[in-house]
Amino acid sequence: MFLSAECCSGLVVRWHSATHSSQLSFSPSGAPRDLYTGGQLKVCVAAVVPCVPATKDLLTTSSLRTRRYVCIAMEALDQLLMACHCQSINLFVESFLKMVAKLLESEKPNLQILGTNSFVKFANIEEDTPSYHRSYDFFVSRFSEMCHSSHDDLEIRTKIRMSGIKGLQGVVRKTVNDELQANIWDPQHMDKIVPSLLFNLQHVEEAESRSPSPLQATEKEKESPTELAERCLRELLGRAAYGNIKNAITPVLIHLDNHSLWEPKIFATRCFRIIMYSIQPQHSHLVIQQLLGHLDANSKSAATVRAGIVEVLSEAAVIAASGSVGPTVLEVFNTLLRQLRLSIDYALTGSYNCITGVSTKIIKEHEERMFQEAVIKTIGSFASTLPTYQQSEVMAFIMNKVPLPSSQQSIEAGKAGENRNRLTQIMLLKSLLQVSVGFQCSNMLTALPSAFLDRLLSAALMEDAEIRLFVLEILISFIDRHDNRQKFSTISTISDISVLKLKVEKCSRQDTVFMKKHSQQLFRHIYLICKEESNIQAHYEALYSMLVLISIELANEEVVVDLIRLVLAVQEIAQINEDNLTAYNRCALFALGAAYLNLISQLITVPTFCQHIHEVIQMRQKEAPYLLPEDVFVERPRLSKSLDRLGPEVFFWQSKISEVLGGSGYNADRLSTPYVPQLTDEDRLSKRKSIGETISLQVEVESRNSPEREQRAPAEEITYETLKKAIDSVAVEEQERERRRQVVEKFQKAPFEEIAAHCGARATLLQSKLNQIFEITIRPPPSPSGTITAAYGQPQNHSIPVYEMKFPDLCVY
Repeated sequence: MFLSAECCSGLVVRWHSATHSSQLSFSPSGAPRDLYTGGQLKVCVAAVVPCVPATKDLLTTSSLRTRRYVCIAMEALDQLLMACHCQSINLFVESFLKMVAKLLESEKPNLQILGTNSFVKFANIEEDTPSYHRSYDFFVSRFSEMCHSSHDDLEIRTKIRMSGIKGLQGVVRKTVNDELQANIWDPQHMDKIVPSLLFNLQHVEEAESRSPSPLQATEKEKESPTELAERCLRELLGRAAYGNIKNAITPVLIHLDNHSLWEPKIFATRCFRIIMYSIQPQHSHLVIQQLLGHLDANSKSAATVRAGIVEVLSEAAVIAASGSVGPTVLEVFNTLLRQLRLSIDYALTGSYNCITGVSTKIIKEHEERMFQEAVIKTIGSFASTLPTYQQSEVMAFIMNKVPLPSSQQSIEAGKAGENRNRLTQIMLLKSLLQVSVGFQCSNMLTALPSAFLDRLLSAALMEDAEIRLFVLEILISFIDRHDNRQKFSTISTISDISVLKLKVEKCSRQDTVFMKKHSQQLFRHIYLICKEESNIQAHYEALYSMLVLISIELANEEVVVDLIRLVLAVQEIAQINEDNLTAYNRCALFALGAAYLNLISQLITVPTFCQHIHEVIQMRQKEAPYLLPEDVFVERPRLSKSLDRLGPEVFFWQSKISEVLGGSGYNADRLSTPYVPQLTDEDRLSKRKSIGETISLQVEVESRNSPEREQRAPAEEITYETLKKAIDSVAVEEQERERRRQVVEKFQKAPFEEIAAHCGARATLLQSKLNQIFEITIRPPPSPSGTITAAYGQPQNHSIPVYEMKFPDLCVY
């Protein structure tokens, strides 16, 4: 038993006329079971369909009665749809979607909202059987259009936009998990859905007026298009699989480009925060890669646009730390460094086309500088998300990009080339500093491998003062593993260092090995940097921090002795002034030595040593305050031009220090030996001629850094004979090197039989020599006095003492 079409249609009209609001109920318990079979269901739908206006004239009429018919008919269809969960639902869904589509085509907002609500109810039904013939293209287009509604009435416009967002959410839910449905991740759909959601996200109140979290949001905020669009976007991205991330992110990038939303970067940053927190963590690196690709695509855009992309990239990288940055880590940094180099070229040439020099855009240098700072910040953000071993690789990668005179990289000549090289060096070292600040490694051998350290210290010998300062800061960030740097950021002769609360730990075995291998190299560069006339207060503060951190983090007894020798040598630089330093540089070196010796004397706690340092500091306070950091490292330093007439009482005496420390167990011989750096190939390749000339002329063997020496030993006279001997010694070294090369080549290329025969002959010779030794040791020759009779009448031979035996030269070590 079932209702006929005429009966159902009339019933709907009569119910409406009588009560003006009727509740139709179709449920399995209130209707015969065969109502939901294919044939009967078609009849019921056919009965309700006429109640929904099917013509344009009826849809556009202003008759309130007609619109009520529509609402009642759709309510009937909704209840029929919700009650039907069998396979036959596919038999009338197509007709239902056609009715919803007609409502959405209406110009009446109420009918559009009615059709949207019906579609959302349908979208929430989980179907057991797939459908092959449905198409949601119209609904995606229409709902997206509703999201952009521009109705004059604000309240109606808000309702229409919210209906559009809900409709898109329904389309996504209905199709995203069904492989047989239309692929909602296709670009043709994503290019409509994502911009529609972003459009509603743009119309957001100020951040200060919004609630801090969704849990505290007001009911009004929950019902706003902005909140609804954000929830829909999060749901969409949360359902995205690995292969769909690109199609979902590309429309975001295009939308930000088309609406110029990179430059304020506030909205762009908010969008990508939503994206990074919504997608699955293992897919984070795909978003990073797309941002990098977009940065490359906009390499000739305005600097503000590129800076916005880079800053968004920095924010995304921090969020991606909990997930994965991906396997191509070095490619990420390679892209950023390439953009950095391009920006330097743009700033120098004033054109985005560096080859022809023709550009229609005006390049502002300060904007390019802002972009460069953004890239450096992003490099640091990326590096902070990586494990330690990858950070080491990244730092080595960046350091290899730095153009140095001693490297095999081509150094551009001319003023433009020098400027480009200098800017590149500075930017890359700043990037390296950003990475090293967040780098934590307990093993200095791992943190500073030889190849990396050699290139880094090569930059310390360059003329540019800014580059030298960056090198010092990078080294400090590596050595400072217990955050001690900030505790003595200012140079002073503090009377009690316990107030600094320094964290001092015993030098580990790995650190001891590192210092044995590299300490002289580090000390040598510290010494040479002290000789630079272009140093400013920041350089001396960095040098002081460097010396103190080595003493705290990496020092054993031998290192402490070498550091004291180094500081005394620095004192002599200021005292003798062979490099014609300014009065400020000389006073700064005196003050640097006083501050360090004051601190190290309290660290090693030798009373007599502390007493000597304290006495000299007190004498300087009375007689020469301009030799102390409190008067030098201030805004207006107090200097003196009579530095050549200083008395011996204001100097730290090497003989006195050697005496007091030697009595406490330190190596007095080493303390009394002057510190003189050796000439290396690095100096010959350096532009700074003064380094090579200064060190090569230091041929004196006696102490040069003792202030108490009144007479200096004369330098060795250079004559024809000395030059001839030097040339001959070089020839001997070349011959020895060639002989070694031939031996190695013989063992590498000679046949095995020849090598075996050669080694066999050597072995036979060695065995014969050993036999002779054994014969001498076991059966020595009789003594000249013959034999001595033992107590029991048996003869006993005299044995030759070992120290009188004559061994073959081959066996003597």
